[in-house]
Amino acid sequence: MSGVAVRIIPCLDVRAGRVVKGVKFRDHVDMGDILERAEAYRDQGADELVFYDITASPEGRSVEVGWVERVAEAIDIPFTVAGGIRDVARARAVLHAGADKISVNSPALARPGLVAELADAFGSQCVVIGVDSIRETIDGRTAYRLRANTGNPDAMTDPDLDTRDWVEQVQALGAGEIVLNCMDADGVRTGYDIDQLADIRRICDVPLIASGGAGAAEHFLEAFERADVDGALAATVFHSGQIPIPSLKHWLADRGVRTRR
Repeated sequence: MSGVAVRIIPCLDVRAGRVVKGVKFRDHVDMGDILERAEAYRDQGADELVFYDITASPEGRSVEVGWVERVAEAIDIPFTVAGGIRDVARARAVLHAGADKISVNSPALARPGLVAELADAFGSQCVVIGVDSIRETIDGRTAYRLRANTGNPDAMTDPDLDTRDWVEQVQALGAGEIVLNCMDADGVRTGYDIDQLADIRRICDVPLIASGGAGAAEHFLEAFERADVDGALAATVFHSGQIPIPSLKHWLADRGVRTRR
């Protein structure tokens, strides 16, 4: 584990202007107002926030900048926005609205050159690649494969790509950060997929953020110690109040994980 302080990152899935959360990308329930959630996490000491407009790509549209502007006015911690960002112009609009970084997933899978265009326009530090990955058994061996348009399970597609190959490709194109969402663990709170995270860590030279599966403080510790991730993203345990962020940071610090106070 590096000496750099790790990041604790609440994830806010946005649908129709509200924060929602599902299990394995299905059965979403309303979790509250965007601004109220953002301000609460700011006050709790979150290091940054990630907002996913989960239906933008499946619906063939882009994230609305109106709520991005309101969030930027309300909080003073970094935040990333994702949702149907398909070109430099839309990315610029989101960044100008106040986002610190933009994240692309399905649009990059549809057109990998987008990653290079975004990195050239705004710098790699602004470009996050979201990776939705599932575990499959192929010829008796474990493989990690990508999925696209995951915000709507009925519209989800299989781009027929290996997760490792894709992570290497987007790094070469200029990606500045990878968020690896292990879909099999999403929302079930049984722990991050440490094996998959550690496997990707070995080929990932940019910051790697764990996503999917956090259910206890021990799960965060495991991700930092065993997979050497740079940050851990979670939703349900933070939205529900099950794990208060200040308590989590103190607990991790007591176990040798450097956190940002």
